[in-house]
Parts: sequence; C-alpha cells; structure tokens
Amino acid sequence: MNPVHLAFLYWPDVRPLTLTLIDEALQLAMRLHPEALYTVSFLQAAPVEGDGWALPGQPWQERLEGSERLFLLAEEPPELAPELATALRQLARHGGLLGAVGAGLYPLAQLGLLDGHRVALHWRWQDDFSERFPLVGATNHLFEWDRERLTACGGLAVLDMLLAMLTRDHGAELAGAIAEELVLERIREGGERQRVPLRNRLGAAHPKVTQAVLLMEANIEEPLTTDAIAQHVCVSRRQLERIFKQFLNRVPSQFYLELRLNRARQLLQQTSTSIIQIGLSCGFSSGPHFSSAYRNFFGVTPREDRNLSRAAATGEVGGGLGEHG
Repeated sequence: MNPVHLAFLYWPDVRPLTLTLIDEALQLAMRLHPEALYTVSFLQAAPVEGDGWALPGQPWQERLEGSERLFLLAEEPPELAPELATALRQLARHGGLLGAVGAGLYPLAQLGLLDGHRVALHWRWQDDFSERFPLVGATNHLFEWDRERLTACGGLAVLDMLLAMLTRDHGAELAGAIAEELVLERIREGGERQRVPLRNRLGAAHPKVTQAVLLMEANIEEPLTTDAIAQHVCVSRRQLERIFKQFLNRVPSQFYLELRLNRARQLLQQTSTSIIQIGLSCGFSSGPHFSSAYRNFFGVTPREDRNLSRAAATGEVGGGLGEHG
C-alpha cells in the first residue's frame, strides 16, 4: 500500500499542543496498525520567530502538489499571501481533501473554497465569520466532514477530527486503541456542540437572566417552575418573563424546555441509556411527553435521531470518504 500524504500548514500563532496532538495521534496509528501508512509534513506558512517552543517543520516552498490531504491551522485569522492563495487554488482544482483547524478556515473561505459547505468554527469567530462568508455553513460543532472539506473548531477537537479520519480509513478499532493509549474518556462525535461559555451564549444579558439560566442548568432532572426561579433570583415572575423576552427573545419556560431537549439529544447521541430513562433524567414525566416535545423541536423522534446518529458514526449514511457529515 502507498502511504497517504498529510500536510499541515500552520501560522506562527498555532498552539504547540495542536501540533503535538496531530503528530502523536498519527504516530500511534502507524505503530498500532500495520496498514495505517501516512507521511506527515508540517509546513510553516510564515516565518516562525521567538524563543519559545521549537515548532516542527520547514517553511513552505510555494508548492503544495503531492499533498493528498492538506490542513490549515491558525489561532487568529491570518493574512493570506498571494503565493499561498495561488497554490491553494491549484491544489483545490486537482481534488483531494482540504481541511482547517480553528481560524485556519479563513484563508479557505476567502478563496471561496468553502462555499456551500458545512464547517466547524470556534465559537469566538461565529459572528464575524458568518457575516463575512454568508455562503459557508458555519456550525458550532466540534468538527464537520462535508464532502472534501474536513474542519475542526480548534483546541482538543483536532484530535476528535483525526480519530474520525482514522476510523474512516482503518476502522473504529484503531481509533479506540488510540483513545485508550491517550487515556481519553471517550471519542466525541463531530456533531457534538462546543461548550460555549455562558457569558458568550447570553451576550450582554441582564444579570438576572444569567442567574436564572444557571439555575435551570443545575436543575434539569427536576425542573423548577418559573415562579420558583423568579423567587430564587429575587424578581417577580412578570419581570423575569419580561427580561427573558428582551434579552433571549423567549419566555423562561420555552428557554428551559430547549435547554432540557438539547441535553436529552446529547445523551441520546453519546450514551446507550434507554430513551425513556433519558426523558425522565431531563425532566419529562413520560415517554410520550418526551417524544412529542422532542419531535416538535428537532423534527424527528428521539429513536429516529439516535438511529441516524449511529448510522452516521458507522459510515452507513452517505458513501465514500468525502461524504462524512
């Protein structure tokens, strides 16, 4: 078998941890699986200066040919040099997989190479990116694999992205073995949402709204009434409903329901807990009540959603390397 050539083109602000995770995961894959053959190149998109970590790789030589899978990595939106823009366009024309981690999406988006694709974007850049690139479907998922585009939001999600790639290449057993070697609690699916800090999710919300949401998150299994929440945060029910409507465009009970349903979906996709038990643990009084609320919000029943998630995880949805969602 011929090895697959992976290239990681990074800007100087990239975190050393990101490069270390990439190298460690791929080296483990090749050690644990005789058919996992990869050649790995780390390329510097701009000169790396300073007395910090000695980052791996060499300056790119204005050529990207031969990279079957190229990933761009950056922590902040980088400047795109004309020579690199030309090389990226040429590589895209020749096919192959293009990917990005963190703000490495920006150069690809500037060139129109992400138009019509779903991409995973760090929560810090959601508003800016969506405004600048309306033709790109930016999500707050950990990673997205849409046809020949594979993107991760950044941080530890780069490891989840690589494990998904290794699963597609060589099976889930290899990804599981790497996770065990690295003592990972579990392998996360791409569709899992980033844990966005409460202050960022709510923006400049009223402090009473923040207090109320924290109470809701702490009482998922046995939901509090709106009156009880209002009493806890020392406002009247009417005032609480008014400020929720003003800052979140929904009443407290609606926001609370969505919070519980999103938690239920997370459990459905990440655990093997029974559907009825998940419903009860998220504050629903019965199976039919849970199923009805779930279908009204997500458009599918809990069972249908779980089956779709499992099919996607095993590669039964779509075909070929580039159709992984």
